[in-house]
Amino acid sequence: MNKKTLYLILCVPGAAVPYTQFVPWLLQNGLNLRLFTNEMLANRIAAFFVADVLMSAVVVIAFLWMETQARQVRGRWLVLIALVTVGVSLGLPLFLYLRQRAIEEPAD
Repeated sequence: MNKKTLYLILCVPGAAVPYTQFVPWLLQNGLNLRLFTNEMLANRIAAFFVADVLMSAVVVIAFLWMETQARQVRGRWLVLIALVTVGVSLGLPLFLYLRQRAIEEPAD
C-alpha cells in the first residue's frame, strides 16, 4: 500500500471515531456549549487531553504552513476545516494525503 492510500484510509476512522463519542452526547444534550466546556474540562485528566489535542492542532497548522511554503499543496484549506470540525485525527492524515499527492504530481 502506498503512502497516499494509507493516509486517505486513515481519514475515515480519523473522522468516524471521534464522532462516535460526540454525536450521542450531542443528541442527548443538544448544542449546549456551556455544558460541553464544563464536561470537556471536568478534571485534570480531561484537561490534559484537551491541551494535548489543541497543541497537536497548533503543530499541524505550523507543519501545514511550512510545507505549503515549500510546495503547492492544493486543498490545504480543507485541513483547517477538518481540524475545526473534527480534530487532529482527521486533519493530520488529510494533510499528509494532500502533501503526498503534491509530492507525487509531476511539476508543470
